[in-house]
Amino acid sequence: MIGLYFSGTGNTKFCTEYFLDSVNPSAIAYSIEDSRAIEELSKHDEIIFGYPVYYSNLPKIVSDFIVSNSDLWNGKKLFVIATMALFSGDGAGVAARLFENYGAEIAGGLHLEMPDCIGDVRVLKRTYEKNRAIVEKTKKKITDSAEKYKLGKPTREGLNLCYRMAGFLGQRLYFMNKTKSYTDKLKINPVNCIGCGKCANVCPMNNIDVICRKAVPKNLCTMCYRCVNVCPEKAITLIGKRVIEQHDIKKYLT
Repeated sequence: MIGLYFSGTGNTKFCTEYFLDSVNPSAIAYSIEDSRAIEELSKHDEIIFGYPVYYSNLPKIVSDFIVSNSDLWNGKKLFVIATMALFSGDGAGVAARLFENYGAEIAGGLHLEMPDCIGDVRVLKRTYEKNRAIVEKTKKKITDSAEKYKLGKPTREGLNLCYRMAGFLGQRLYFMNKTKSYTDKLKINPVNCIGCGKCANVCPMNNIDVICRKAVPKNLCTMCYRCVNVCPEKAITLIGKRVIEQHDIKKYLT
């Protein structure tokens, strides 16, 4: 057994590792960005796969990873974990259906609410205490789901037709194009930018260059919000016009 995940700001990494440790403490979770991920995937038949949900859909980087390694999923048993700030409908189902197309068996699915990481809009912003409570509730849900998994009765959130309709009507119908391709909407304020390079260092797509001591975005943003949340000058935005709050999962775990 191994874990595979994509995590923008740490939410999904934490949830995938927490679930995996609850099921098999000796198993290791790998980011899909890790150079070892493909090799480890080929060695294991039981996989816990986690990702954040964007607009009730897969982040582009995640769908590309699944498709580009389509020959490796056949015969694998996958349990899918989807993290979200509120509601996704079939968050686990969007990847599950893709995996099934490539011959995988879907053991189950799990939806987990986590603190919102979209730093440049006010919606879904909560107090520190509320976010701590959300994380604690989610930890309990993970533990319960892991116990069911070990008993051979895994949770199956996001996998049936009702979930699929909820995801489609709730968001995908209106925002389908948001995740079909990478975006060029990332904005970096050159006045505020100090050229520290932190944004470029954390970007999973190498979408940011530092030129003449200024960060310059390209057109391959997968909307993970890492750069927005690490910029010391709050110079980066994507959906909104200014940074309201920066997210770091670590502050809710101590």
